[in-house]
Amino acid sequence: MGGSGWVSTSLPYLTPWDPGRGDAWAAEAAAQGRRGGQRIVHAGETPAPAEVAALLGVPEGDPVVVRRRLILLDDEPCELTDTYYPVAIAAGTRLAGMAKIPGGALTLLAELGHVGVLVREDVTAGMPDEEERRALRTAAEEPVLRLVRLTLDRDDRPIQVDRMVMPALRQRLRYQIRIG
Repeated sequence: MGGSGWVSTSLPYLTPWDPGRGDAWAAEAAAQGRRGGQRIVHAGETPAPAEVAALLGVPEGDPVVVRRRLILLDDEPCELTDTYYPVAIAAGTRLAGMAKIPGGALTLLAELGHVGVLVREDVTAGMPDEEERRALRTAAEEPVLRLVRLTLDRDDRPIQVDRMVMPALRQRLRYQIRIG
């Protein structure tokens, strides 16, 4: 299973969260007897990278809002997450700022009238670039998992794209889907 023995599930990060309960990541880690934290390393408008532009339905290079975070488990880096939003949704909101958002971004999106109803996740594996390797403290030959999550609202409009990078040897992804 890898060095940290961590199993990651997506479900806690797909719906708004009660601000009185802290944040979803800290709660998930605490339930496993661990410490979860995050550091916002950048927030604001940026030109849309090609993959993000295609998923959000905007031209490559057009402005989008991004929140870049370093996710920590027991004070060690375990994930890099960039979350992108259309400017029409996020500009001028707390999504574009460096402060933590009570209840998380999904709670704020819901308050703004944007609720996700469909999520698509694509997972690939590969080698990290130098910046990712340094931030995640991986060995030079250690691969990473890349998870790209697209969230659509009830009208099939994209409201959020997450790009996550995780050390492959320290992570297991679990998908549990109830059918019927």
